Amino acid sequence: MHGYHERHGRLPPAVVHGEDGTPLLSWRVLLLPFLEQTDLYNEFKLNEPWDSLHNKQLLPRMPRVFSPFDGSSTPEPYTTYYQVFVGKGAAFEGREGLRFREDFPDGPSNTFLVVEAGTAVPWTKPQDLPYGPGLPLPRLGGLFPGSFRAAMGDGSVRTVPQDAAEATLRAAITRNGGEKWQSDW
Repeated sequence: MHGYHERHGRLPPAVVHGEDGTPLLSWRVLLLPFLEQTDLYNEFKLNEPWDSLHNKQLLPRMPRVFSPFDGSSTPEPYTTYYQVFVGKGAAFEGREGLRFREDFPDGPSNTFLVVEAGTAVPWTKPQDLPYGPGLPLPRLGGLFPGSFRAAMGDGSVRTVPQDAAEATLRAAITRNGGEKWQSDW
C-alpha cells in the first residue's frame, strides 16, 4: 500500500471501474507490481471484469501474500480473507484512492487499512467490507478464534479481539471521525 501511495501520490482505489462505471477488479490486482508480481499484473486485462474468461484464468496464480499467513487454506481455492473497509469515512471511499497526509486527519496509525474478514472472497473480485455509520459491522476474523489481524495505515499490524468495543472498532475504521479512542486491544 505504501509503495503504491509513494508512486501514485495516493492509495489504490478499492475497485477498478470500467468506463461505464462497472466494477471490474479489486485493489489487490493494482498492488501486484509492488509485490514483485509485475508479470502477473501485466497479464490482467484491466478493462475486463475479474471473472471474464481471460482474467478468471489468472485466479490460480494468487500471490502468497493474500493467503492465510499461518499456512492454512481458505474454504474455496484462490480466495482471501484480506479485505478493506469501503464507505463514508473509511480508508477506501470514493473512486479515487485517498492520500495519507490530506485525507487521514485521525492519523494513519489509528486507521485500519486491511483487515482479516470473516468471509473469504476471490482475490481479484472487487468485493470488500461495506462500512457506514448506520450499518452493522461485518463479521471479522476468519483465521483465528476470538481475534482478527489488522494492518494499520502506518504499516503496523495488530491483533484485535473480536469482542473489542464497537465504538473502538468504528473509530479504527474511520480515518476522519475525530474520535479520541483508547485501545481496548
